[in-house]
This record gives sequence, C-alpha cells and structure tokens, in this order.
Amino acid sequence: MNKFKTFLKNTITVMLVQSLKLLRFMPLPAIHTLSVFIGILNYVFNSDRRAHAKRNLMQSRLVTDALALEKMLFKSALENSKGVFESFAIWFKAQTETLAWVKDVKGWPAVEMALLEGKGLIFITPHLGCFEITSLFYGSHHPIAVLYRSPRQPWLLPLINAGRQRGGVSLAPANGHGVKQLLQALKRGQAIGILPDQAPLEGEGEWAPFFQRPAYTMTLASKLAGKTGAQVFMAFGERLSFGRGYYIHIRPIVAGGIDTPALLNAEIENTIRQCPTQYLWGYDRYKDRQQNSPANH
Repeated sequence: MNKFKTFLKNTITVMLVQSLKLLRFMPLPAIHTLSVFIGILNYVFNSDRRAHAKRNLMQSRLVTDALALEKMLFKSALENSKGVFESFAIWFKAQTETLAWVKDVKGWPAVEMALLEGKGLIFITPHLGCFEITSLFYGSHHPIAVLYRSPRQPWLLPLINAGRQRGGVSLAPANGHGVKQLLQALKRGQAIGILPDQAPLEGEGEWAPFFQRPAYTMTLASKLAGKTGAQVFMAFGERLSFGRGYYIHIRPIVAGGIDTPALLNAEIENTIRQCPTQYLWGYDRYKDRQQNSPANH
C-alpha cells in the first residue's frame, strides 16, 4: 500500500511539473490571464488564506474604508496568483526571453557607482511584485549570490536551483555555510540578495514593529552591511498591467538606514506603499518565534 502511495505521489508530481513547463511556450499576457482566472477561484474558495491576508492588510492601515479594503484584497489575490505562475515561467523560459520583459530599470546608475567602490552591494527585495526578475536581471550583468530557504515541497528544489542559478546568479542556503558565501561575495566586491520580510528562525532576528505590530525581523542584512561597508539597495520588480512586463525599481538606502530591525521594517513599509496590491499579504509575517514574544501580549 505504501509503495502504491509513493508511486501515485511521484506520478502526480511528474505530471504537475510537466504541466507547469508548458508555461514556457506562453507569452506573458497569456500567463497573467490564466493567473487571473485561478486567482479568482483561490479568492472565492480559499477562505482561510483570504481571511489571513485580510487581517494583515487591515493591520497595515493602508486602507480604512471597508469597500476599499475588499477591492485591494481582491486585486492582491489576482496579483499574487500572477506571481506564482510568472515565477514558473521565468524558471522554464530562456533567459533572453524573460529579460525582454524588463521594460525599464530605475536607479541603475547608482548601482554602477556602488560597484566602483568595491565594498559590495546588498539588495533587499521584499515579497512585492515579481521578485524573481530582479536577481535574474542583475545576474545578467554582474555576479550575485541570493539567500534562499529550501521549500517545503521537495519537488520544487530542483526547479528552483535550475531556474534561478543562471547567468551570474548563485544560491546560498539559509544556514551558516550560506551566510559565509554571502560574506565572501561582499568581500569580493560583488552583490548579494536577501528577502528581508521572510520570518527568520528563532535566534536569527529581533522583534520590531511592522505596520504597528511586532514582527520577528531578520538582523542579517544589517550585520553584513556593518562588517563590510556594502551599499544597501531596496529593489523590487513592479508588475505592469495586461502582461506588458516589469519595471525594476532600485533605490539606495543611506548608510545606517537598516541598522536596526525597526529601520529595516520602515524601509520595507515605504516600498510596499508604492504597489500595495502586489504585496504578498497572505504571508504570515507575524509568526511567533519565542514563547514570550511581544506578539503574545
């Protein structure tokens, strides 16, 4: 019986992967159109996720009117669905084809100037817009090491490794060895990429307000910046309507601008305000990491 369950699970996984690979034949407008239909279904039937996203969005106080809240929640569900399917498409398509989706890069001259200083660059990219396109674009010009955490579904790992490690992009696991990789890259004057709003493991962060509520926040980016003197940048890929592509926004953060978790969260909040419907509100940003966490009081 166990062998049959294993066989069935493996068969379903293979079929799912092969189905997702069909996305490489689709243009971006078609991918986003498909995503909208699936996003609507997810919004209607996944009540638990919808409720969780609604709580986080209400916590942000970006909208106070009930009708405006529901509209943003609905739009966010569609944008998040686009994010899932476009990620698979980016992994499976040729790099030259996906890079053609980048219509503009705002702030690139500041990146080139920082590279000349030779102290390295730290890109912090929240779960906002298309975060797959940012590292892929940078990696087509210069080397970058991106911190990642292994997915809960093992079948995703080989797809992530193959899809993200292209051009000058290398992956660094979220452990001691990976942190050493990041530090070495910075010492070589290269760039690293970090998702700053991912809840760190216990002992790897501090509690700080995120939209007025305590959230366990990473300290890694500020520590690396302090050790190396690297220039810190906020970066995200704004998803354009009707599958027109992306604008990549890159903004330098002043020295000391992320020295504390509270300062880091303030920078993330300001970035989210640029495209609030494209933020991953369903992510559990307020996970408890300690028994006596501020979130429990």
